[in-house]
Amino acid sequence: MGLFSKDIKTMDDLFVHTLQDIYYAEKQIVKNLPKMAKKATNTELKQGFEKHLEESKVHIERLEQVFEMHGAKAKAVNCPAIDGILEEADEIAGDVADDQVLDAALIAAAQAVEHYEITRYGTLVEWANKLGRSDCASVLEKTLKEEIATDKKLTSLAERKINLLAAE
Repeated sequence: MGLFSKDIKTMDDLFVHTLQDIYYAEKQIVKNLPKMAKKATNTELKQGFEKHLEESKVHIERLEQVFEMHGAKAKAVNCPAIDGILEEADEIAGDVADDQVLDAALIAAAQAVEHYEITRYGTLVEWANKLGRSDCASVLEKTLKEEIATDKKLTSLAERKINLLAAE
């Protein structure tokens, strides 16, 4: 089912479809974060990826909770956007020989993933509220806040250390 499929007739349908989209994305992220952590040469970056892996597992549990609260089956739909972002990250990381530049590339790739997640969770929180599902919105809001915090940590690490080393 595509995003603008005839199967989506109501805002509720769109909400559930987008839940399915981010559910798929989170599962793909959980598969890819260990690879990114393994490639990272900076200890702080490696630990950040490992911490976010554990957070992402919780995000999946929260999504399953929202599906249940909303009376929908927890199911994933393919998300070409996250597949493309993760594929690009893997390709770029495979092409970089310098360790410091590799870490900078990994941060950029991780932030592309975070920004995708932030847009999805932000939209879902808004839609849940509009659908009268403040219960679902509050669960999704927890994850949104964690995604924003992760993005800020990545920015800080890049600006105070990784990008400086990569530019030398």
